Parts: sequence; structure tokens; C-alpha cells
Amino acid sequence: MSCCGTTAGLELELSAPHPGDLPVVVIGAGPVGLAAAAHLAERGLDFLVLEAGDQVAASIAKWGHVRVFSPWKFNIDAAAKRLLEGDGWTAPDPEWLPTGAEIISDYLAPLAKLFAEKVRLSSPVTAISRLGHDRVRTNGREDAPFVIRLADGAEIHAKAVIDASGTYETPNVLGANGLPAYGEAEAGDLIDHALPDVLGADRERYEGKHVLVVGAGHSAATTLLGLAQLSADTRITWAIRAGNATRTYGGGAADALPARGALGTRLHAHVESGRIQLLTGFHAHAIEGDTVISQDGQRITVDRVVAATGYRPDHTIASELRLDLDPILGSTRALAPLIDPNQHSCGTVPGHGVDELTHPEPGYFAVGVKSYGRAPTFLMATGYEQVRSVVAALAGDWEAARETHLDLPETGVCSSNLAEAQEIRVGLATGISGGLLATPLPLATVSASSGGGCCG
Repeated sequence: MSCCGTTAGLELELSAPHPGDLPVVVIGAGPVGLAAAAHLAERGLDFLVLEAGDQVAASIAKWGHVRVFSPWKFNIDAAAKRLLEGDGWTAPDPEWLPTGAEIISDYLAPLAKLFAEKVRLSSPVTAISRLGHDRVRTNGREDAPFVIRLADGAEIHAKAVIDASGTYETPNVLGANGLPAYGEAEAGDLIDHALPDVLGADRERYEGKHVLVVGAGHSAATTLLGLAQLSADTRITWAIRAGNATRTYGGGAADALPARGALGTRLHAHVESGRIQLLTGFHAHAIEGDTVISQDGQRITVDRVVAATGYRPDHTIASELRLDLDPILGSTRALAPLIDPNQHSCGTVPGHGVDELTHPEPGYFAVGVKSYGRAPTFLMATGYEQVRSVVAALAGDWEAARETHLDLPETGVCSSNLAEAQEIRVGLATGISGGLLATPLPLATVSASSGGGCCG
């Protein structure tokens, strides 16, 4: 026994369960987490899904009113589809553009029901470690089970962890330099985060008010178009850091993705007509009462602020694990050059899997939008390919794990006929900033400087 050990600790380690007898724990019951469960089920691997919310896909439920850009055929994981169809489920119209609420009711809720007690709701994870090992201790580390601690104090042991907890609960701050604006913490009653339901449940909070929307992605555009449909006495100001809004407007009628192009065209028209006042070069620096102040001294007094500034990952729960994070994006170092938004749109990110997602901590994988760190180039289809590869590796099928690919169309996922026909029925298709779920999937090269990147 070492000079610093205890016999009690030695007995604990000797009696620890063997990792091979334990389940794989999946954190998050959103699309990618439940896809991981489907692949684990098909491979015959025991698993447990832990969802922090009180329903599956709790984060999606918060923007359930939003219609995504890509049709159903790109939003359903292959393994999940096989399991559901085996239970008598009929897939939705593959060409339909679903809302967040439809993604839950028509796909994710039925999928979770198949897994029954293997999906635990209201089970937020607060920390992950190795049994008997902090981050420093090496000897025997790979053979020690993972310990997943829950908010209620319970602990679960696992042989591997697939972290699909997402980033929705950790939005970026309003401050333009990555730090909170002065006074931002005290202005919680003034600021809402991305995608409020301005035409539905949240209408009274916005109608007839002066609303400032900060951000240049599709979440900002979606909110701005909604606000423009409110009464004429609703004042709308849109603030962006860039010198112009070309990136948000996209390619208009020439856009490879008509649903996205229509979004930008209509937003541009509202700015040109004066319905929306555009402030360029606005770097939010401070909030004083109901006034937002830019670094250059611009001041705007408003009734409400919508901070559509994107999201960032929170790796706090894995702070006792050995992670190798890219210093810029916060993804793994191997993945960073493949997803760098300075070089890639979401359509140019190649298929990738277990090799690019592996950390120095064997058996821990952050997948889905969390795996991308701050890169806004994530696609739901990419997340499905990630978990297919990771689960294949956990099953020992390394050949399948390393044969990564994405089956994407050559010219995008939105046909003009589809977008126009559906718009007549249910309204303009909108999207999620940062590709949180189902932004378009073009293969055509789109440079970061050309404007209209698919991922907001």
C-alpha cells in the first residue's frame, strides 16, 4: 500500500465492478443521444440514457414552434428507423420540413418509448470521473469504470460514456468579445435567448414593444421575420458586428437552398423598407438599465433584447477526465481542422467518427453539437454518423467504425417546389443558428467569405 493510500480505498477498488459488466451511459435524450441508443440496441450492447429534462429532447421542445430547413429524410437516423419500423411505426413524409415539436412527437418520443426504462428523465448529470481515480492518477485508469454523478447525489457506473448533452443550455453571452457585457448579469429581465415564440406563447412580451435582436445567424433571422409580422407599432432593431448583413441574407433567389434563400430575401426586404432598422458594426459592451451600449458609443434604449448569439460547450461535468481540446474551438484537436468555420460551411465538413472524437480518456466521447465546440457547422446527419462510428468501435467492429461517410445530395436538401408548396400551407421554413439540429446539407463549396454560409 502506498504511503498516501488507505485500506478502505483499497477495498473499494478491489470490489469495483468490472467495466465489461456495465452499461454504456448516454447523456442526453435528443436526436443524437437517442440515435446512439438505437445503434447500441442494434449491437446488443447494454445502455442507459440520462436526460436532464422532464421529457425527451427537452431542449428541442423550447423551440418547438420553429420549422427546420431540411426534410424528414435527412432528420431520421438509419438504426432508429429500422427499430421503429420493426415496431410498426410509419415514417413521416420524407419531403416534409418538420417543426421541432413534430420532430419530438413523430420521431423522438416513439423512439424513446421503445427503450422504456433505459431512458431516464429528470436525471441531470453533474460530474463524470473514474472510480478511484482523479484526473492525475494513471495506474489502472483504463480498467476503472466511469462514475456518473447525478444532481440528486446518485452515482451510476459505466464502461463508456457518450456525451450528447448538447449546448442549448449554454448560450453565448451578449458581449461582443466573448465576455459578458457590463451589466449583462443584472439585466436578466431584459434579455431573452434565441428563438422566443414571438407569434405564439411569447407574443405579449414583444408586440407593441421596441425589440433589439443581436446576432447574424438564422436564429436571429427567424426571430426578426416573426417580429415583423406583429403590429405596426412593434419597433424592431437588428444589431450585428459585421459591416453589412450579406452573410445573413445569403444568396437570395440564387441560393442553392431555396428555403434559406427565401429567409434572407425577406429579411433584406424588411430592412430596405425600414420595417427593421439595421445597426452594423455594433459590438455590445455594456447594459445600463434598458440601454444597450456598443464599444464605439452607440446607444439604443429598448423594451426587450433577444440575444441570438449562438452557443458554446460546457465541459464542466468532464473536468476530472483527460480531455484534449482544441484551444480555439473546444472540439477535439483532431476534429478541429475538419469543422473550422473559417474554412468550412456545414456542407463541406467531411464524414468523421471515432478516430476524430477520441480523447486521451479512453471510452469517453462527446458527440453531436457538443463535439463541435464553438463551430457552427454541425448537422444532425453528421451527429448520426458520429454515433454509428463510436458504437461500432465500442462493439469492437473497427472496420465499420472507420468507414465513415455521409449520404448527402449533390445540391442541397431543399427543392424549390418543396419549399414553395409547404410555405403556402404552413409558412416560411426557418432554421436554428449554429446548425443546432437540421440546417441545410449542401455539398457545393461555400467559402466563409462568400456570405450565406449554411450554418448561421
